Parts: sequence; C-alpha cells; structure tokens
Amino acid sequence: MLKGFAITPPVVGRIAIGRMVEKNGKRLPEKDDQFTLTTQMQNRDGWLLHPLNESLRKANTGKLRAIPIRFLFNDPDLNLRAEYSLFDRETGRPVCVGNGETCKRAGDDGIASLPCPSPDGCAFGRTGGCKPYGRLNVAIGDDDELSSFIFRTTSYNSIRTLAARLHYFSAVSGNVLACLPLELKLRGKSTTQSFRSAIYYVDLSVRAGNSLEDAIVQARELDTRRRTAGFDQAALDIAARVGFANGAFEDSLEEGSAIAEEFYPDGESGGDGQAQTDSTAPVQSTPPTLRDKLDRKAAGVGKAAA
Repeated sequence: MLKGFAITPPVVGRIAIGRMVEKNGKRLPEKDDQFTLTTQMQNRDGWLLHPLNESLRKANTGKLRAIPIRFLFNDPDLNLRAEYSLFDRETGRPVCVGNGETCKRAGDDGIASLPCPSPDGCAFGRTGGCKPYGRLNVAIGDDDELSSFIFRTTSYNSIRTLAARLHYFSAVSGNVLACLPLELKLRGKSTTQSFRSAIYYVDLSVRAGNSLEDAIVQARELDTRRRTAGFDQAALDIAARVGFANGAFEDSLEEGSAIAEEFYPDGESGGDGQAQTDSTAPVQSTPPTLRDKLDRKAAGVGKAAA
C-alpha cells in the first residue's frame, strides 16, 4: 500500500444541502431546505444529479427531507470523521487538522504535530478560518454494499447530532450499526444567532414506519445472514481504520479545492450550505501563501497580547 495518503471509502455520489451559485462574478454557497444527491461530476451549471435523486423524490411527497441509508461500518467514528480543519483557500490544500488536543500542521519542513486548543484558543486557527469539518459516509440502495455517498458539513448542529445518534444506535443495537435500517433526516430550527431565520441540520433516525425495536430485530437478522455467508464486518472495520490512518490528511488536493470553495468562502457559514457574508481582496501578481498571511497575523496577535 502506498504511504502518505488516506485510503477512504469508495464514493459514488454526494449528499448536499444547497448548491453553488454565481453572484457578482463569484461562486458562493446558497442554502436549501432539502437534500440533493449528485454524482461526482460537474459542468458549468454545477454538480450533475445522481439517478437516485429522482427516484427518491418520486417516493416522497414534496421535498426530499429523508433518505433511507445504511452504514458501512459498526464503529461510529469510522462512519463520521469530524475534526477542526483549516484549508488554504487559494490551493485547497489542508493546512492544519486537529481534534482539540493535538493537530497535524503542514509547513515548509513537513508535517508537524502540535497542541490543538480548538479554533477559539488558537491564534493560527482564528486568523485562518479554522472550523469543525465532518464527513459522513453512507450506503444508499443495494447496488453496491461497499460504495458510499458522502455528506460533508461544517455545521456544529449536524456534527454534534450525528455523532450522538451514531454512538447511541451502536450502543442500543449491540454494535450492529452497519445492519440497522436508518434514514438521514433534515431538520430546521432558528436561534438568536440566525436572527430567527431557519437553519438546517442533519439528523439520524430509524426509517419511517419502523420502531427502534423493529429496526434492532431487522439488524440482528441481517447480521446473522451476513455471518452465515462469511461476511466479516470486524475485518472490514479494521481495514477502514488502517486506511484512514495511512495519510496525515483525509482530503486530497483535488477534493480540497471543492471543499474550500463550498465551505470556506470569504464569508462565514451559518449552517450547512448557508453563506452569510462576502468580501473580496485585490489580486496580486505574486500573492503570498495563506501560511505566510497566517504566520504574520499570528505574530501580530502574539505581540499585541504581550
């Protein structure tokens, strides 16, 4: 296995809340109040819709706010990876990724391991727009049980809710999370920070029409059938864990540019796919890198504190 880049679950599509739109010559994220399933291909109008997007809409009345899913792994932390992340907005490269205790930061001398006090307590993170960033892989449909759709988010509400649900469902089912028939649900709420306007986040529940007890019975039956057929879920979880650990950063440069555009625009985000402010800077012939800017700003903060 090649070293240096993470081996992640095969992805055949994306789950999005919102879309990219062009305003005043700039591409900015625009919020929505429903799910959209896309392929991994884009054209001038944006991401191409996945065939499952239409079939799921036909099965729902109104907007697509629930998607039937299963998980690939029994370990909740393999299905949802959430970290504090800072991306270079010019190149899309990951610069610094941490968990609140330690971080990995890319520099001229390679990748350094440093303390991670979280974005609010880190001068480097505050000046660079470090924020929580989560990736959730789910299986939709039965065509390929080892492929997935990926949902990316920088929403505190989505990350916190999904993490809690995953651990709860794993616990009450006796660690057969990968066999539970579940669904992603889009929920809305308003807060003082959103100025009473609706913000949307993703939740997880048993599929409509099922009770939790029914879902656990179905999961145990599926787990028994898989074991009888020779399906080794424990080995799959181990393989995934080793793959994720194979690289310092999960996202590649190719993915990073799209992530930086969608989640790290000049303005800050108020929820999944909800940009609120926007600003531009003059283009320079030889612009400094983001790391140069962050180092200068962090030095200035340190001097001011002193």
